[in-house]
Amino acid sequence: MRLLLQQRPDGREAPRFVQLQLQPDLLGGWELLRETGQTGGRSTLRRSMFADQTSAMVALEKERDAQLKKGFQLMFAQGAEAPR
Repeated sequence: MRLLLQQRPDGREAPRFVQLQLQPDLLGGWELLRETGQTGGRSTLRRSMFADQTSAMVALEKERDAQLKKGFQLMFAQGAEAPR
């Protein structure tokens, strides 16, 4: 599952983005990847590991909701179970 959120550009600088990606790992767990940065610039990648898909999904939804409160807009959602 993958979500891309972006802030509206204000005209002075490139818009900021947050990409959230949820994927299974090779040991049966799940990992949440959070990439943040400016479009066309440097980005930061953070990785969180979870024992099961349910807890990983809860973390993804919590992070998504926090970014929506900061003014980001959902631009793209991919995956059969993509949250709304």
